[in-house]
Amino acid sequence: MGGDDSPVESDNCDWNTEDELEIENYQSSSSCLTVPNGDAVTGSGEASSSAVSANSKVFNHFIGMGFSGEMVSKVIQEYGEENEDKLLEELLSYKALESSPRSQQHIERDPCSSENAGSSWDDLSDTDNFSDNEEIAKGTSENDDTLRTLVKMGYKLEEALIAIERLGRNSPLEELVDFIDVAQLAKAEDALLPPEEKLQYNDYTKSKKRSFYNCEVLGRKKPRGCEKKILNEDEEEALHLPNPMIGFGVPTESMFITHRRIPEDAIGPPYFYYENVALAPKGVWQTISRFLYDVEPEFVDSKFFCAAARKRGYIHNLPIQNRFPLLPLPPRTVHEAFPLTRKWWPSWDPRTKLNCLQTCIGSAKLTERIRKAVENYTGDPPEHVQKFVLDQCRKWNLVWVGRNKVAPLEPDEVETLLGFPRNHTRGGGISRTDRYKSLGNSFQVDTVAYHLSVLKEMYPDGINLLSLFSGIGGAEVALHRLGIPLKNVVSVEKSEVNRNIVRSWWEQTNQKGHLFDMDDVRELDGDRLEQLMSTFGGFDLVVGGSPCNNLAGSNRVSRDGLEGKESSLFFDYFRILDLVKNLTAKHR
Repeated sequence: MGGDDSPVESDNCDWNTEDELEIENYQSSSSCLTVPNGDAVTGSGEASSSAVSANSKVFNHFIGMGFSGEMVSKVIQEYGEENEDKLLEELLSYKALESSPRSQQHIERDPCSSENAGSSWDDLSDTDNFSDNEEIAKGTSENDDTLRTLVKMGYKLEEALIAIERLGRNSPLEELVDFIDVAQLAKAEDALLPPEEKLQYNDYTKSKKRSFYNCEVLGRKKPRGCEKKILNEDEEEALHLPNPMIGFGVPTESMFITHRRIPEDAIGPPYFYYENVALAPKGVWQTISRFLYDVEPEFVDSKFFCAAARKRGYIHNLPIQNRFPLLPLPPRTVHEAFPLTRKWWPSWDPRTKLNCLQTCIGSAKLTERIRKAVENYTGDPPEHVQKFVLDQCRKWNLVWVGRNKVAPLEPDEVETLLGFPRNHTRGGGISRTDRYKSLGNSFQVDTVAYHLSVLKEMYPDGINLLSLFSGIGGAEVALHRLGIPLKNVVSVEKSEVNRNIVRSWWEQTNQKGHLFDMDDVRELDGDRLEQLMSTFGGFDLVVGGSPCNNLAGSNRVSRDGLEGKESSLFFDYFRILDLVKNLTAKHR
């Protein structure tokens, strides 16, 4: 790990399972990610050192796209050739850093430049004094005029490459421009800004790029107001998340909603509880709600329950009166959660909460470079150094553990923040990488327990639970901590690692009920459900959170919404829930 040149420790990072970076007013486009030679991309020093064949079909495919042979070889060595989407994502990250202009109009000052930081900053960035055009040309093929034109028009290199990949290298420039504009429009809508801010941002950026395209490429001007009209039409369908994101109420805030209308078809029992990322592509939550009997989503950020953000949407038919939280209430600031960090926390780091806990962590190499950058100054480092360090700390959830020393959270610290018992994911042959991945995809237990707390009075003798996409058992742990006996639990989870974690927890907590585990929701059909339900009398609660791989904001390659390969499993959640409801009605 110490020899890793990447800011990511793990070589098994599943970027497609992450949420949008959830820190107040933080934007991942911060300029100072120009840490040298690919330091803002995933990777590991444990990658195979074998040479990549120049005759490889995958190798030639990416060479044909304009990536350098050295870059393609490095990424294939690290990740193999099986997942081309993953390779493309990593190559785009490498190339974006390699071809990033020294300074851009939207950045006031580049803290990674040598003239701002002096010789000590050379350890953090090896950016040369190239012009914009020279820097762009360096990362692209000499014959790729289309790519250069798109970049000169102001589009990001990643956007241009994805458009060319999706539409084909021979696509007309106008089609590529339209593709990128539509993608940006969807992204802007997905950011869920207030309407006036959306218009201001999109009118400015789109008009600049379109103006360049129409005047310089087509030699004509396009009628004004076109983009604004499109935006106004789309805004009518956009879903605006609440601010603050407290759903129907949280125990630490005074605002509560105590009554809501549940459609007749949704009234329980059986009760259901569905979770996924709040910042999903446009239209996703409307679709989920429509399938789940038109129940209104409840959007909650777990920063109101713990010291880390976790924006999630929940659709359920549970009562919302008389909820109560788990006690004692968990720490809600970083210093409360980890008191030892207070001693070393610099005054210029304003963070009191952590970003959304991810499936990957920052590498030792990155933390070493941060230490070298900060310790070079006797007092507070200059503003440009502070900005770089804070951006990295926010992105990777780094905490201060010594003088000028930051470090990623340990797995047991992540367990604490998410409300799991200490060592919940430790041991039994589970790797450190698997622990971070499993935790990064889990429920925040305190948040879920607050919603499920209404079941304690309803089921004093215990509950029968159908847990779909169980993960590491967030719902099971929540019910147990609430004091609700688990009579029968059918846990369906694809990951053997996660199934072993749940089984181990079940045994260590001396559960008196029965645990049945399965590995594929698609195998849970009507016959199997009827057999299970006849064995112990039906299910009281159906809980689950289908994979967010194709919904998460950080997935720039296959963010295909509910049509994506992984996230389409939501429809299995609905299928199974509907079967349970029908079978329950049949046996009444």
